[in-house]
Amino acid sequence: MDLIKYINIDENSRVPKYQQIIDSIIHNISIGNFTMDQKIPSINMFSEEFYLSRDTIEKAYSILKERNIITPIRGKGYYISRTKLISKVNILFLVNKLSSYKLKTYNHFLNSIGGNSLVDLQIYHCDETLFLNLLDKNKSAYDYYVIMPHFKTEDLKHVSFTNNVINAIKKIQQEKLIILDNVKPILDDVLGEIYQDFENDIYNALTEGLNKIKKYQKIILVYPDKSVYPYPRRILHGFRKFCVEHKLDFEILNEVYDDIILKKGDLFITIEEADLVNLVKQVREDEYKLGSDIGIISYNDTALKELLGITVVSTDFKVMGETAAHIILNKRKEKLKVPFHLIERESL
Repeated sequence: MDLIKYINIDENSRVPKYQQIIDSIIHNISIGNFTMDQKIPSINMFSEEFYLSRDTIEKAYSILKERNIITPIRGKGYYISRTKLISKVNILFLVNKLSSYKLKTYNHFLNSIGGNSLVDLQIYHCDETLFLNLLDKNKSAYDYYVIMPHFKTEDLKHVSFTNNVINAIKKIQQEKLIILDNVKPILDDVLGEIYQDFENDIYNALTEGLNKIKKYQKIILVYPDKSVYPYPRRILHGFRKFCVEHKLDFEILNEVYDDIILKKGDLFITIEEADLVNLVKQVREDEYKLGSDIGIISYNDTALKELLGITVVSTDFKVMGETAAHIILNKRKEKLKVPFHLIERESL
């Protein structure tokens, strides 16, 4: 087969042979030597021509198949199935849920990574099994893996990593891996770590607003203890630390109940949007004045919260997404804690 002459395998290269096959086929597609629907050399032909094991060829072809670059036709062989954008960098972006905050990070990542990359967004819903299946299925199919690790236990508690997750992540080449939101010391060889420090972030952000917070008689954190998408318990630890250190009366609730008892001098810190909406509604129904009678601080900023004048403690999702993209573009190893601040508005 004439196409075999275009394949280049360097015996002295440190790049694995299967990866050389992948790179060579992609390069030949990008420069027009291989065209759409064209048959490529068989596994046997490849093996005999370059004195490589069938396992090596099969591994390369399997990855090309996962990327939809080649397609097997029973009884006939393998054919080129994709030629457009073939030279682009392929990135798997794995997030635990499709919230406005995750989308903000993802969108800023897309805008910064530019048009020379193909990014696949996958949602695993904090489910360990689904995450492991997605990672196992795609462990060799992408050039880079951007992973935001948040998982739930059987009793709906939050956990950043499990042993199974760590073992699965370690199977990815560490120079291809970027961890967002959470870090793990034993994964310190990864290309990038852009993270929040949940306990100290909320502690420090609340400290920024201490003077106004002290005018309230009681601080109530609404922490959803049984959420489908659980939140790090480090938020609780940071909140308690702040209140105890400054001798503030505080309470922790699971949700904003429909018949919650509001008292003048209460300051609520909400995490979920539903609790914020329900609280604002009841403050208005009870004719309290927001920002003087009742205070509200919400977790993570949105355009709607800004419009409504809701004070927030928030991480900078723009920095998170842009930094992840720049690490890939520059192939520069980096570890960064994302800025987290109090944004003061009328509700405080």
